[in-house]
Amino acid sequence: MASLMSLPFAAYLIFFFTLNLMPMPCFSCPQEHKEALLEFKTSLTENLLAANSTDEAMVTELLESWNSSSDCCQWNLVTCHSHAASASKRITGLDISYLVLNGSVPSDVLAPLFRITTLMLLNIASNSMQGEIPGAGFANLTKLVYLDMRENRFNGYIPPQLFQFRYLEYLDLSGNFIQGEIPAEVGNLTELRKLSLRQNKLSGRIPLSVASQLRELQVLELQDNFLSMEIPAEIGNLVNISTLALSNNNLSGGIPQSIQKMSKLETLALDKNILNGDIPAWLFELRELKNLHLGGNKLRWNNSNVTIAPKCMLSQLSLRSCDVGGPIPIWLSNQTRLDLLDLSENRLEGAFPLWLAKLQVGILFLSDNELTGSLPPPLFQTRSLQVLELSRNNFSGKLPEDMGENCAVMILMLSENNFSGPVPKSIANIYRLLLLDLSRNNFSGELPIFKPDALLAFVDISSNKLSGKVPATFGLNTIILSLGQNEFSGELPKNLSNLSQLEHLDLRDNNITGDLPTFLTQISSLQVLNLRNNSIRGSISGDLSNLSSLRILDLSNNLLSGNIPPRVGNLIAMIETPDIPTSLPGAFFSFSVEYDLIVNWKKSKQGLSSHNLDIYSLLDLSNNQFSGNIPSSLGRLKGLKLLNISSNELSGSIPLAFGDLESLETLDLSHNNLSGQIPETFAKLQELNTLDLSNNKLVGHIPESPQMDTLIDPNIYANNSGLCGVQIQLHCPEEHPPSAETDESDEKNDTWWFSWATAGIGFPFGFFSAVASMYVVGYFGTVATRTRRGSQCVWQR
Repeated sequence: MASLMSLPFAAYLIFFFTLNLMPMPCFSCPQEHKEALLEFKTSLTENLLAANSTDEAMVTELLESWNSSSDCCQWNLVTCHSHAASASKRITGLDISYLVLNGSVPSDVLAPLFRITTLMLLNIASNSMQGEIPGAGFANLTKLVYLDMRENRFNGYIPPQLFQFRYLEYLDLSGNFIQGEIPAEVGNLTELRKLSLRQNKLSGRIPLSVASQLRELQVLELQDNFLSMEIPAEIGNLVNISTLALSNNNLSGGIPQSIQKMSKLETLALDKNILNGDIPAWLFELRELKNLHLGGNKLRWNNSNVTIAPKCMLSQLSLRSCDVGGPIPIWLSNQTRLDLLDLSENRLEGAFPLWLAKLQVGILFLSDNELTGSLPPPLFQTRSLQVLELSRNNFSGKLPEDMGENCAVMILMLSENNFSGPVPKSIANIYRLLLLDLSRNNFSGELPIFKPDALLAFVDISSNKLSGKVPATFGLNTIILSLGQNEFSGELPKNLSNLSQLEHLDLRDNNITGDLPTFLTQISSLQVLNLRNNSIRGSISGDLSNLSSLRILDLSNNLLSGNIPPRVGNLIAMIETPDIPTSLPGAFFSFSVEYDLIVNWKKSKQGLSSHNLDIYSLLDLSNNQFSGNIPSSLGRLKGLKLLNISSNELSGSIPLAFGDLESLETLDLSHNNLSGQIPETFAKLQELNTLDLSNNKLVGHIPESPQMDTLIDPNIYANNSGLCGVQIQLHCPEEHPPSAETDESDEKNDTWWFSWATAGIGFPFGFFSAVASMYVVGYFGTVATRTRRGSQCVWQR
């Protein structure tokens, strides 16, 4: 063992994993080790069977060689080493990672493995194990050199037994739910080369023992926790470290001067904390530095009078929101290996430099600055550019006509600038394009036609001057399609029904005409449908109840007529709003999109963040020509937060069933011909805080309840025939109790539909990050979260 420990860490692992390939004496593993492994297999499969997990079959297949009639040293996932002092082998390595991908198993299934005290390597990563880490069992594994427990569901605290492994060189507990402070005893692991505790719920300060005792440490990953206080001034004592990742915590203070001593440092990730002070120029004198992430702090770039001549050659640089002013720093032109450059949310001025266009950066963020001028054509004449985010600047002019001929960009975001002219037809030739955001510019003319097999999934070209027929040629993989606030005209194209993965369709504020088409009911994936403020006629099809995922529906400000069909009450996602994240499935990319849904929420225009959008369900049929009674089936939509059917020609009484809308916060029934009394069931609406019943023919007593008694604005009840009650300080004369109302059965009418005026659903869908395997995933070791005015985007690894 002593000779093995003297080897460098990487060389040791290579030696360890090749032991199984070397000729060994014909010895068998100890019987007690075989029994322990078989007991573990039985316990694991029994738990999976009891939970009806689909992983049981996979585990059975992977562990098929584990049987009582064979030598366990020949089993899959088991590594043995012969022991010179005995006539047997011993189990030294066990890699049982990625066995359980669905469901979960309790951590006590590990109990049999703790009897194999010869283990030097144990990998149980990504097995959905839950519960506390069994410290008492781990105490038996005193020879451990390599322990990987990442991406499980362990909770509780780090047991002290883990800090008694005198030989341990690799410890990974990342991606769990471990809480509490990092114990100072971690300093006992003096042989550690890698310590990863990222993505947990750890709090408190970074122990001084990490900096003072773990002198062999090469990788320290503590990002994505709740760590606080200052980074220890002694952190520079880790002179062998190559990766120091402390991103996304609550660390304060400045960047420690002692980091200058880390001559082997390659990655320094301090972004998304609350660090302050000036960014030191000496960081760029660390010769081995390749990845520097400082964005999202309170740090300042105050080197305007300092000549920066980096001694390092960077691959990644993030100075987001670091108060960088003036033109884009010229010293970056010598950083010819840059794959990622993030200078967003600063005060950069001037034109897009030609040298930057030729630098062939892979991922470029320059959004939220004050940059001007047109984009140089060489920017799009490279296949290295993968992500380009230039939103919210003052760029102008036309886009290069041939921009799509050689470009291989996947994410293209140019929103909120002053670009004009047509959208280049060649943009449809960018075969890897997944996200296209050209919103809030001055583009005009018709859109280019994409091929049906295009990968394009997210499209936002809203708030421009685009015209012609409504386009539906963006490829069959489209998930979000935002075309609102343009000048599109004519009827809705039937080929919209070919977009079988479409979840969000926004065509608000255009010049769309014709009848409301029934083919929209074939897009079963729809979650949001916004056709407000057009000139659509006709009635509502009852088949719309087939849209089981539809939770936000806006047909307000159109020319729709007829009755509101009773089957509107069958919209499943409005009864109990599901948690359906917007995502792009695929082998290579995974996106988590965050944007704002703009609505007239509670009588004012607001943005509802998609981070919580799954809790909202909105229905607006206002400002149309609907007539007849309000169907009582609307009372089944218990998930509704907003219901607006104002400014129509509805008559009859308010259904008693409206008292069952337990989640309702906003109700607008104004400007109709409703009569009768306000139902006493309104007293059950505990969440209602915005109400408008004005301009009807309502009479009688306004229901009283702790919540209704807060709705005292006289405008709520204005222009009715004879309302009275404490809310409007009008005493009601004595009257006989009204006979119980009976709602008409509306089930005879099987046509229905929708519209909503108080909710101007918009998608400033500013998506500002993406996790991409293969090409982009390597660029982000941490979660990068961005906020834009009116929209947000989350990019996660």
